[in-house]
Amino acid sequence: FSLDQTIAMTARLRVRKLTLKDMHLPMVTTAQEMAAVRAKLKEAGIELSSCGVVYMKTEDEVHRAFAYAMLAGISMMVGVPDAPLMGLAEQQVKETGIAMAIHNHGPNDARFPSPEDAYRTIEKRDRRMGLCIDVGHTRRLGLDPAVEIERFGDRLLDVHIKDVSSADAKGTTVEIGSGVVDIQKLLKTLVKLGYSKTI
Repeated sequence: FSLDQTIAMTARLRVRKLTLKDMHLPMVTTAQEMAAVRAKLKEAGIELSSCGVVYMKTEDEVHRAFAYAMLAGISMMVGVPDAPLMGLAEQQVKETGIAMAIHNHGPNDARFPSPEDAYRTIEKRDRRMGLCIDVGHTRRLGLDPAVEIERFGDRLLDVHIKDVSSADAKGTTVEIGSGVVDIQKLLKTLVKLGYSKTI
């Protein structure tokens, strides 16, 4: 969907916070363009709360990602820096105050397939470095997303909720409730943990 369609649908659903991906808010957005987007969101009663997933494979891309997040006026980004860049990403978190949630991408991702892979990478780093647990990709690993959320809840900054057709690498995204993710258990776990992130 276009940015305007996305804003309209979000407002219609009375969702008040929105994460935008670069397909809606390109990484090369100028300050003037960013101001126009923020004005549209404000008019619709929507807060731009985060961006991502932002991939960072070079030092320049790390700097560009945090500059983009600052320009957007957000307090958290869902990001995936390559492992050798994690120290630089932590430095940027400290300098900008922008939190970063590492997104796990399931069985086809060599960097961070599972929430635990991401957790072990950041567990001794600044507490504003945490996890964005992708429920669908976690289930595609054969793991229970609710269990993983409980295991790593101390560093949970974001959750990507979806359902998938099967609990293996062949699983594809399906309408919530028609797949193999126990959505009720997932939501009950988030409630039990008192999960509510506004970084």
